[in-house]
Amino acid sequence: MIEIGIVGKPNVGKSTLFSALTMHEVPIANYPFTTIDANIGVGFVRVDCVCHEFGVKDNPRNSCCIEGKRFIPVKVIDTAGLVPDAWRGRGLGNQFLNKISMSDVIIHVIDLAGSTDIEGKPAPPGSHDPLEDIHFLERELVMWLYKILEDNWHSLEKSYFHRKIELSQALYSIYSGVKIDIQHIESALEKLDLKNKKPSSWTREDKINLAKYILINSKPILLAGNKLDIPISEKNLDRIKDAGYNIIPISALAELTLRKLANDGVIRYIPGDSNFKVINSNAITDRMEKGLTIISRLMQKFNGTGVQSLINYAVFKILDMIVVYPVRDPNKLTDRDGNVLPDAYLVKRGTTLKEFAGIIHSDLAKNILYGIDVRRKVRIKSDYVLRNNDVISIVTVK
Repeated sequence: MIEIGIVGKPNVGKSTLFSALTMHEVPIANYPFTTIDANIGVGFVRVDCVCHEFGVKDNPRNSCCIEGKRFIPVKVIDTAGLVPDAWRGRGLGNQFLNKISMSDVIIHVIDLAGSTDIEGKPAPPGSHDPLEDIHFLERELVMWLYKILEDNWHSLEKSYFHRKIELSQALYSIYSGVKIDIQHIESALEKLDLKNKKPSSWTREDKINLAKYILINSKPILLAGNKLDIPISEKNLDRIKDAGYNIIPISALAELTLRKLANDGVIRYIPGDSNFKVINSNAITDRMEKGLTIISRLMQKFNGTGVQSLINYAVFKILDMIVVYPVRDPNKLTDRDGNVLPDAYLVKRGTTLKEFAGIIHSDLAKNILYGIDVRRKVRIKSDYVLRNNDVISIVTVK
């Protein structure tokens, strides 16, 4: 399952975002280190389900379908707030950097209102520059990877000099535990022209730059601009965009409020919708009505709360995933138990049919004969490159 990590300094709304994405209750309070252990939950990307195209009523197993919108699970990890020098272990930093290391993409939550200082302590809105937080986190992640390299330097030299292991392979043995592929390392070595330079001659700057490019290659970072409801946030949002950063504006609190009210039957709201509808006005207090009015205005301006767009962007734009629906019966669109369109898989664009079969089960890949493109009613070879929203049936040796 895809893993998405949520990071940022204290009090920027990480836990609120995590709760909104997963509806998993975590302590939420306005002080540093409210999150004292990494929280792990399941969030969902939203896509248009193919059930409407095929005119069927589906009953999913590994995902869910709400009014033609398929919600496919991804793992979400929330960590404690990071503070300056977290890479040195300050503020439980190393513990949570290690937790986040297995993420496929990192969401960095920014306080757009500038209402928290660099340590994450409450401050008047506009008193802190959110751009500083972006630079701070980039440095913490780079220095964390640099520290891993320094801590294992003796092991690297031993492998490279005495065991005659390729440099990229020696580095991979150090970084493989934090979900970094050898291709990420080779690309960084090429970029910095370090491939043919003996490690014994590397400077501290060489090592830090290597960590920087390994980070860029292996841990894509998506900025989430939170606290959108505070007026100064829009000005800071424009400044961050002008600085060349890609940032998704969100209101985690608005999304969490809407999901809770929808669960309680007070409103009708499907995550990712651009609006909501009150269906139980008797349950709405004056205070709730004022809050919903503010949320409604925000959603009209930004076409929603931004939270669903955030996770969708991470999965489909940054990780470049597509959705594939496997079925056993190409005519009824069912599995062996009669479930209609039972599963929706997220796979990397460029995945072949045989590779996909292996994702489902290793034996399926070993015994594959061909596939059937259900939409076109044609056979496809095992090297067929899957396309988004493909509905396929895999035929194996009996």
